[in-house]
Amino acid sequence: MVLSLSYRRPQYVRRETLDRRDSNVSDSDKEGASLKSGRSSASAGVPDALTFNKIINGGTCPPCTVRDFMNYLIYIEHAAENLQFFLWHRDYAKRFQEAGTTDISLAPEWTQAMEDEAAAKFQKDAAAQLKREPEAAKIFKGTNFEKGAEMAIENKDPFSTPPRTPAYDDDASTVFSGSQATTNYRSQAYDAFAAARAKQPFSIQPFREEIDRVIATYIADDAPRQLNLSAREQKATIHALAYTTHPSAFRQIARTIENSLRRQAHPNFIRWTICNGNPARVFFARGLGVSLILLGTVVAVILALSHVGRGWRALAAIGWVLGIATLIAAYKGMCVVLHGMHHRHVRPWELFVEGDCDDEMASLKKGSFESFGSANSYEDEPWIVKYEKRNVLRKVFDREVWIQEPALRQIQDTIFIQSMLCALFGAGVLSAIFVAVPAGGFF
Repeated sequence: MVLSLSYRRPQYVRRETLDRRDSNVSDSDKEGASLKSGRSSASAGVPDALTFNKIINGGTCPPCTVRDFMNYLIYIEHAAENLQFFLWHRDYAKRFQEAGTTDISLAPEWTQAMEDEAAAKFQKDAAAQLKREPEAAKIFKGTNFEKGAEMAIENKDPFSTPPRTPAYDDDASTVFSGSQATTNYRSQAYDAFAAARAKQPFSIQPFREEIDRVIATYIADDAPRQLNLSAREQKATIHALAYTTHPSAFRQIARTIENSLRRQAHPNFIRWTICNGNPARVFFARGLGVSLILLGTVVAVILALSHVGRGWRALAAIGWVLGIATLIAAYKGMCVVLHGMHHRHVRPWELFVEGDCDDEMASLKKGSFESFGSANSYEDEPWIVKYEKRNVLRKVFDREVWIQEPALRQIQDTIFIQSMLCALFGAGVLSAIFVAVPAGGFF
């Protein structure tokens, strides 16, 4: 069974495109259309079996699992911190609600009214600061330095920076142990409170140590997994966390991160997963498609210039059908040979998991789901050098595995049928043209 023949795979969503869409859609509309259904308005082309909620809740098979999604964000989109924070926040909200300790009352909810009041205050302060420094505001407005300009105006000295403690790194974990590591996180969190001009929080609030780690890992400037937040979102969240450790303090950035995952990362992941071949194989398939089309054309020209009957010219349609179908499928990242077996190439980071690399790769995969740790850097992973040394021919015929997810196979079947129908139509038109041409009779 296939999808509708009018099916189109998800469009690639860029960050700028998402920002423009967000500016034209209210928060209530986005939440109503996306968060309740598990599908986003940007994910047209994603079947119900591959929605964001299905993937996150473990309702899909490889290569569409949450682990595959995490690997995509690490190695392809370079934004794994969004999913890591999302998973942590979901777990944190659950643990906070289930906590039965008496100190929970010390962490009141950060209400929407409080958030609106804080946002209005930040906007008023920012307007006053920009009014005092109109030249600086005019120079940096609309640029990547706007956040830095606001901080510089706020500090009065463009070269001054708030006191900071170096970001915690896993490689240095042998130096800090137990309470020392906790003190380091707390110091970084307090630096962030000071930079945002927020009151220092009560340390007796529940989960305060964990919140300090979150600030040092995801929110503070130069954090190892710093989220892509605006200056206003960052400052508002820090002020909220100075007031309470209630999960509602993350309401604003949690909404931003979830929106980015649902409406950008998720459809891009599905689009990328549809490709069953690596770049070398897809390039080879495109070359093969072009070659078959040229071969069919040469055969048709030779037959048209010869004395043979016109019906023989239709034989060129075989090359055109195969070539056009192969080329269209390759344009969408698919190799028709791999599709015929419902196989896909093993990803480069999955290739070298035997022998000595097994434990190391397993450790790296496990680490990507840890809420706290170093930056999501993979440049030092052993597979990179090994894969670069692999010759092109070997990449074209890399190891293959069975595609387990039925919905993904269904999408690929649909694309293959669409390619074949287009190929039959194109080959029919070309055959009709060559058959109608009078015989050349040259040989």
